[in-house]
Amino acid sequence: MMTIIYQQNKECSEVDLKRLYDSVNWTAYTKDMPRLLKAINQSLTVITAWNDNELVGLIRVVGDGQTIIYIQDILVIDNYQRQGVGSELLKMVLLTYDDVRQKILLTNDAPDVRRFYEKHGFASCDKGELVSFAKFN
Repeated sequence: MMTIIYQQNKECSEVDLKRLYDSVNWTAYTKDMPRLLKAINQSLTVITAWNDNELVGLIRVVGDGQTIIYIQDILVIDNYQRQGVGSELLKMVLLTYDDVRQKILLTNDAPDVRRFYEKHGFASCDKGELVSFAKFN
């Protein structure tokens, strides 16, 4: 039986971060590791999930922590997906920022992704009164 340990920290090695981000094909981040490390360090909150010494998941939050947060990254190594790791990371963030009015995230549209976020109380902006815009370089 595996035991996952969750830690609120920003202390991850470059090797661990690269392995995690690459494992879910987020290589746009790992092409510029100094920038990713700086982004992690400047995040409002970073919570990591560990199985022994292996980084298996991470969630990071940016924003002011008072009126708005953006869940910037939530990722879990494939072997650990659908085992509650992502849900626990998200629950920890939502509990930490329970009194913050706006909790925003932008993600790829796929049926399993929608189910995951809707299960945790998020509503897609394409199904309500809100609209969302994004601009990428």
